[in-house]
Amino acid sequence: MSEAPVPSGYQQRPDYRVDLLARTNVMTATLESRRLASSDACLVVDEQDHGLVVYFPRDSVDLTQLEAVDLHTVCPFKGEASYWTVPGGDRPWIAWTYPHPHPPVARLAGYIAFDQSVVAVTIGAGRYTGVRS
Repeated sequence: MSEAPVPSGYQQRPDYRVDLLARTNVMTATLESRRLASSDACLVVDEQDHGLVVYFPRDSVDLTQLEAVDLHTVCPFKGEASYWTVPGGDRPWIAWTYPHPHPPVARLAGYIAFDQSVVAVTIGAGRYTGVRS
């Protein structure tokens, strides 16, 4: 990971939207027949210019099935990402996290997303939280 802070794209585009939507739906990530993650405390990230991406709490991800790779990329609106792959797989990476996200998306810290073109993410029923208007 880089030593200097990653510059934020919000300086040039303060109107750019990255919405973090907390959901109580049970969401599951599977690769072939292997369950990689399951949680009812995911964040659905709705980023302008991108599709919806489900982020799982780190403690709901089976990290024994993943292997960290020496790859880091920078998103100007989320920060620097770190990646994982499946040992013995043919993909250079299938999951990522933002360990130190930019302040507007600070809640992403501690969450892991999967490449949804490779890993199937299913969304089940939600649970009532007791809040209605």
